[in-house]
Amino acid sequence: MANVVKPNAHTLTTAEIAALALSLAHMGSGPQALTARQGLRHAFEHLQLDDHVVATTLATLTTPLTAEAASRARVVADAITGQLVVRLHYRDAADRVTVREVDPVTCLVHRDHWYLVGMCRLRHGIRAFRFDRLIAVEPTTTPARPHVAERFLPFQRRRRAA
Repeated sequence: MANVVKPNAHTLTTAEIAALALSLAHMGSGPQALTARQGLRHAFEHLQLDDHVVATTLATLTTPLTAEAASRARVVADAITGQLVVRLHYRDAADRVTVREVDPVTCLVHRDHWYLVGMCRLRHGIRAFRFDRLIAVEPTTTPARPHVAERFLPFQRRRRAA
């Protein structure tokens, strides 16, 4: 297959990057996954990687997840695609375990960690759940409420209403 270069290619949107990243996350570490990750690295070649946060995030994004985390990522991806609620067994930073039902919105990578971003029904708000703190992810048949991914980036400061 010949290499094709489009001179006026547009920059990927946040939602496109999240979808690509999640798709790669649950591919494991086989030959197709390696080729796909190399393709994603090429898509980011235009980025200035002198920014430590961007460089670390890109490295995390293109490194295969463990088999256990990849399995959880598959359940999350299916729930996002099927617009279904997931039940998370989650261990927070203080080592407390909770079970939460979440409307999954998207997944993203920030620095060294993968996150599931979703509307937490327990806390009644948007939350980011680190994949390495997910003990289990269970699919449900409950329809998730629709949420736009671009509104729920957890690392952005929110403007407070006056």
